[in-house]
Amino acid sequence: MMGAGKTSIGRQLAKRLQRRFVDVDHEVEAVTGVRIPVIFEIEGEAGFRDRETQAIAELTQQEGLVLATGGGAVLREENRDALKNTGIVIYLRVPPQTLYERTRHDRNRPLLQVENPLKRIEELYAQRDPLYREVADIIIDSGNCSVVTLARRLEEELNTKCAP
Repeated sequence: MMGAGKTSIGRQLAKRLQRRFVDVDHEVEAVTGVRIPVIFEIEGEAGFRDRETQAIAELTQQEGLVLATGGGAVLREENRDALKNTGIVIYLRVPPQTLYERTRHDRNRPLLQVENPLKRIEELYAQRDPLYREVADIIIDSGNCSVVTLARRLEEELNTKCAP
């Protein structure tokens, strides 16, 4: 979900694992040369999702990455399949109220530019949570822990999961 800490935690985890970190949203912005809100404005959510799906398809063919996807990437089955079939998927689960508190002043989130952002987050959470659970190999509650603590816990989980 947006505001869950995917980028911050992903960067820290990649550093701990000595891997390259890639944020799908940043890749889409780099390829298009514009910020995501502009893509939403010009192409709508569907246009953005097409670009996101293309980026995920390309990035999941690479090895040795820690990849952070956008919050809505799980909406498309082909994204869920690409992620599930090419790596270990981590779901950073955060309650809607906490997501709201983290994102309420962020104008770079097109889906939250509505009259009642908390209600919108609750709707997105209800839609996306089952999909995250379906695809995740590891589910971690990331509500109140520091980025460093969560990255350490994830590293331990991955070491356990990947041990011979």
